[in-house]
Amino acid sequence: MREIVVFSGSAHRGLARSICASLGVRPSPVEVTRFSNDCLQVQLQANCRQRDVYIVQPLVPPTQEHLMELLLMIDAAKGASAAQITAVIPFYAYARSDKKDSSRISLGGRLVADMLLAAGVNRILTMTLHAPQVHGFFSVPVDHLTALGILAEHFRDRDLSDTVVVSPDLGNAKTATLFARLLGLPVAAGSKQRLGDDAVVIDAIVGDVAGKKAIVLDDEIATGGSIVELLDKLGELGCVEAAVACTHGLFVDKAVARLRDHPAITEVVTTDTVPPPADWPELKIRTVAGLFAEAISRVHAGESVSSLFDGVDPTHAPPQPTLPFDEA
Repeated sequence: MREIVVFSGSAHRGLARSICASLGVRPSPVEVTRFSNDCLQVQLQANCRQRDVYIVQPLVPPTQEHLMELLLMIDAAKGASAAQITAVIPFYAYARSDKKDSSRISLGGRLVADMLLAAGVNRILTMTLHAPQVHGFFSVPVDHLTALGILAEHFRDRDLSDTVVVSPDLGNAKTATLFARLLGLPVAAGSKQRLGDDAVVIDAIVGDVAGKKAIVLDDEIATGGSIVELLDKLGELGCVEAAVACTHGLFVDKAVARLRDHPAITEVVTTDTVPPPADWPELKIRTVAGLFAEAISRVHAGESVSSLFDGVDPTHAPPQPTLPFDEA
């Protein structure tokens, strides 16, 4: 079997080290040079020839810098005769640019997918894309992981009586429903209208939240504007308190101050797909390193990745066999 070689860009070396520790391999060194004209150059400092190369790089701010690093590392691995190159992108930032909802607007999600393919990637390993259709932007295999099971485990041993899972918007309601089923809870969703990057209006909540505790579930929290707007609406309808859970906790701009000190929030839990903020020691972080390591191991061995999610998320798990009509 070909040897695994894991490289990390500068976006989240801590996660890459944890993945390597779970795999039982050493992270291979990378030298990134910035020239006087601000151009980058990447040198992979380990043999890649006829090896399975995995490059760990979430697309976190500065996003364009980290994207260019990733493209250069893929190009370097391709030029070094790697047998297979897998881009491990725990957070695919451009997944939010997934549809043409205005005149003459760019589709960044598809463009970045094309750029990765042009650089020479053979496979993508990512987690919790903002919209499922982004999967279709890639013409190479995509292993799309989910953190629902890991986040649900955080709440499973608690007293969840009079608790409801709440999605900030109807688009995320299906995922919230899967999460609620893992915990045996009802689900509600906000009716959200986005006015700008940091401006939203939630004019209604679909579902019963009066007198209940909430677990607010979102895929990504950037500025926290949607969460604060949702909490205000929940409070108006009689919700007594809320825990907040998300896969990608970017917490940029004023997000830490907004959420850390909010009187309705009992806790915020996220994963380590992106680096955590340094000024929020109370933030609960669940690691996904073991999940990524297991997925890498299965890809390398030619085994099923989707079976990791049996009983967790049917959109990720393999299809179940159906009975013939005469036995149904």
